[in-house]
Amino acid sequence: MTIAAGIEAGQYLSIGGHNTHYHDVGSGDVVLFIHGSGPGVSAWANWQHTVPVLSRGARALALDLVGYGLTDRPADVRYSLRTWTDHVWAFLDALDVDRVSVVGNSLGGRVALQMAEDQQDRLHRMVLMGSPGPTMTVTDGLKALRAYEPSPEAMRSLLVDYFAVDPGIITDELVKIRYEASALPGAHEAYRSMFFDPAHAGNQLGITEEQVRAVTVPALVVQGREDRVVPKEVGWRLSELLPNGDMHLFSRCGHWTQIERASEFNRVVADFLGLDIEGDQS
Repeated sequence: MTIAAGIEAGQYLSIGGHNTHYHDVGSGDVVLFIHGSGPGVSAWANWQHTVPVLSRGARALALDLVGYGLTDRPADVRYSLRTWTDHVWAFLDALDVDRVSVVGNSLGGRVALQMAEDQQDRLHRMVLMGSPGPTMTVTDGLKALRAYEPSPEAMRSLLVDYFAVDPGIITDELVKIRYEASALPGAHEAYRSMFFDPAHAGNQLGITEEQVRAVTVPALVVQGREDRVVPKEVGWRLSELLPNGDMHLFSRCGHWTQIERASEFNRVVADFLGLDIEGDQS
């Protein structure tokens, strides 16, 4: 597969016979970063401002989930929460990682919650950033994500209108990274299939209040006050339901706290995870 310009090349690992693209940076306790589900998403697109900083105090792992980024898009895969969660577990097992902290963005946060339901004893801490929860409904932001058709203009409009409060953070480079990833061979077809083809279950991401209450892993819910994809009320309810859930609300911030408020996001997450990132000048 040809790497689109602007997508940071990492490493590959065969999981179930399929190539999984990932980044492995730093040393120490393991922190796993799981990206969201928007068009053109990849581990690097989501975490380019986060992994280089937090890897100063930990071993940072960030993978492209099956169907996304530079990971394979198998013709016989059934995209679902279960598929993505099993992919993450297989990835960790392949790297002999037994215990991990998880930072999940949007869909990645929902995967983290499913991981807690599966094997809570393997999770040290969780950061749930713009994560869907029991009160989640289909927002205008989600509708816009699903309706996207690849073009630089459409990507810029999507990012400006629904992802950021400050349009100044939507740089030409960011648009280029996301657009070119969304236009990789098979990428758009796979993305559309996840959420519109009845053979898949990409939209079935619901979670009950009882399921959330059963998660005792210390968790930090991070939310942008102006998030138009996953409203702040969803994050607030998650923090209320999680027995050990704290919440950090960023003002004047949309769905991308890790990009729009990168420096502050890194410090908040590092403090919660107990990471020493001294010398951070970001």
